[in-house]
Amino acid sequence: MCAVLHSQLFGALVWILVAATRVPLPLLQGWVMFVSVTACFLSILFLCVFLFSYTHRIAVDWNQMDFLFHGATFVFYFGAFLLQAATTSLHNFPRRFNSTQEKLLDDHEYNISIAASIFAFATTICYGCSTALALRRWKL
Repeated sequence: MCAVLHSQLFGALVWILVAATRVPLPLLQGWVMFVSVTACFLSILFLCVFLFSYTHRIAVDWNQMDFLFHGATFVFYFGAFLLQAATTSLHNFPRRFNSTQEKLLDDHEYNISIAASIFAFATTICYGCSTALALRRWKL
């Protein structure tokens, strides 16, 4: 439960930090935004299912669903972390506007992108721990 709350908090920070930049590479950072927003909302929905005891009303193996949800989210967040780190690594890559050249990310956006990469990694670790714990619950 604690790992889920941390992953929601870190995921929301990834969402906010990526949105705070100009999003210089929409294809890469668009996927990061999609994963962070979707995972945040689905995690809140999944948490509400448990909090409001819908698990007793719906006949599903909830331990298996917990494992599948966190496992899939872990895989998607790992990909989002890699894409965010790739965007951050292109800090000095020149970008052409009309006839001028400037860096892909200015120094302020570079710092924000580093923070987003760190929080994406932390979120990936949290979802990985949740996946391992869910597997343990499911198989016992």
